[in-house]
Amino acid sequence: MLNKMIKVEEQFVDKIADNMHTFGISITVGRVLGTIYMNREPMTLDELSESIGMSKTRMSQVVREMLDLNIAEKVFEKGVRKDLYNVERDYYQTFISLFTSNWRKAINKSKVFEQKLQRELADIEKSEPLNEQTEEKLNELLKETRIWLDYYDWIDRLTEFFESGEIFEHVPIRESKTDK
Repeated sequence: MLNKMIKVEEQFVDKIADNMHTFGISITVGRVLGTIYMNREPMTLDELSESIGMSKTRMSQVVREMLDLNIAEKVFEKGVRKDLYNVERDYYQTFISLFTSNWRKAINKSKVFEQKLQRELADIEKSEPLNEQTEEKLNELLKETRIWLDYYDWIDRLTEFFESGEIFEHVPIRESKTDK
């Protein structure tokens, strides 16, 4: 009976890894997330390495990636000297963390690009008098920059919509049949 239970847990881990891969996250990250999730308590790098059969060095890289994606956290447990890692148990929050962390990275990269682009366009505008064709091209690029800024403002607001939990007011979580 215990072997059957272990097989079912492994199927859950595989499904979690597959789902994560569908959302653009590596299967390895998904397997680690699923392993910690099914363990039901925080795990050390050594425990994860042994459980998954991966080197501790690689496991450390994967866990660091998970921390960056906000789908894992380092936790403290009294009397335990090694770092422990845990994952969010709420599927919805994991989904939100995955997407919003990537969206935030895109927003930040965009802001840096936009600032550089605006400086370059301003330099062109301040330089010698522009001919009609160059001025027209400059205006097109300025217009495109405004569209670009509007788009990233929309992503920023969408990210806030998810992170604030407001999404659930518009797309509520349905009550599970087991909750009734």
